[in-house]
This record gives sequence, C-alpha cells and structure tokens, in this order.
Amino acid sequence: MAHLLRTYNAALLRRPMVVQCVTAAVLFGAGDIVAQQAVEGRGKEHDFARTARLAFYGGALFGPAMTKWYQLLNSIKFASPTKGLVYRVWLDQAMLTPVAVAFFYGSMSVLEGKPEEAAYIPTLLRNWAVYIPTQLINFSLVPPHLRFVVVSVVSLFWNTYLSASNASHERAQAEAAAVDQEKLLTVD
Repeated sequence: MAHLLRTYNAALLRRPMVVQCVTAAVLFGAGDIVAQQAVEGRGKEHDFARTARLAFYGGALFGPAMTKWYQLLNSIKFASPTKGLVYRVWLDQAMLTPVAVAFFYGSMSVLEGKPEEAAYIPTLLRNWAVYIPTQLINFSLVPPHLRFVVVSVVSLFWNTYLSASNASHERAQAEAAAVDQEKLLTVD
C-alpha cells in the first residue's frame, strides 16, 4: 500500500492535471456506484449511463477546473499562515462553490438531455457543512500538491450524495409529470 501511495504521489507531482482528472473520474464514478447500489438499492438495474455521465463530468469538467483552481489558490501569497487559511477557505467556499454546484446541476442537465430544476440552495448549504471544515484542515495541514487528493477522497462521499440527490430529484420530477398527465387524462 505504501508503494502505491508513493507511486501515486510521484505521478501527481509529475503530471498533476492528468492524475487529478483520472482521480476525479474514478471517484465521481465510484460515488455514483455507491449511490445506486448502497443508497438506492438498484442491484441489477444499475444505470451505467448515469455512472458514465458522472465519471465523464469528474474527469473532463471537474478535474481540470479544480486542478487549475488549486494551483491558483496555492500560488496566492498571504502575510501570515492564518490569513492564508482564512482567505483560501473563503475564496473556495464563497466564490467557487456556488458556481460549482450550479455547474454540476447544469452539466448533468445537458448530459442527460433534459432541463434540470435542481435543489440548488439545500445542496449548497450541505456542501458548506461538509467542505468548510474539510478545507480548514486541508489548507492548514496538507501539502499543496495533495490538497486535490484530500478533496477528492471527501468527494467520494459527497459525489454519492450528489448522485443520489440528482436521481431523487429526477424521480420526483417524473412522478409530478405523471400526476399532471393523469389529471389531464381525467379532465378529457
């Protein structure tokens, strides 16, 4: 296991964009698998297209954006470590997160080929509950080249929540549409 971590760390230092994109793709896909199997109990009815969409989002959209974001945050110099911690967490959670949550739901809408009316505010509030403490620890204790990895590991659980939340919202929309259709048929 130690050899695997050393190899991963070396690859991360050599090719951060590629390694972080692959990491994000794997963890977004894994988060969806956990959501479908452990949370939703889908068993053999697993939606592989949904898992592929989330893995694609992680590797092609989230991974590159977050790699550049962490490079930017790590390059900003502050007068003291405490100011650096506070400002990095604030920038991450106040500036990036609202856009990232909207981008996730918008991307899923495009990839699924249907309009999305996501639960933006509840997701954003839950994100802050998870990631503000995570980022306080991350920016204060973790070496810069491993910060994306820490966020990615926490993201495995967060992605499970996002996937389940997105699917739950989809089901609710489908049920509402069915009820509306039934009402129309009853009126006719």
